Amino acid sequence: MPFHCEAGRPDNWPMKKSHNVTQATPALGNAASGDSLIEYPCDFPVKVIGQHHPEFVETMVRLAQGFDPEFGAHKVELRTSKTEKYMGITLIVRATGRAQLDGLYLALTGHPMVKVAL
Repeated sequence: MPFHCEAGRPDNWPMKKSHNVTQATPALGNAASGDSLIEYPCDFPVKVIGQHHPEFVETMVRLAQGFDPEFGAHKVELRTSKTEKYMGITLIVRATGRAQLDGLYLALTGHPMVKVAL
């Protein structure tokens, strides 16, 4: 049964570590056939955590715009940690396919400001 983006993420998504960054990627229902658990297009929440830095939000917005040209600051939710050392950002991107999401996750996890992307 396909996963609907608007319903939230399943708790059993695999976690993959890469270069001291944790990354969650959607699992495929049947990898051989390429069947996705996500029905595209949909609004897809991507959570990003990094150190609280004056340019962090703007940098993440620009990065997301590279994968979703319609993405804007109105599609961003912000949270700071209790100590205000870290900032959590939820980017609501318009997902059009797995390749787009994979590219976005790779760009996020490869960025030096990002500690975690889920």
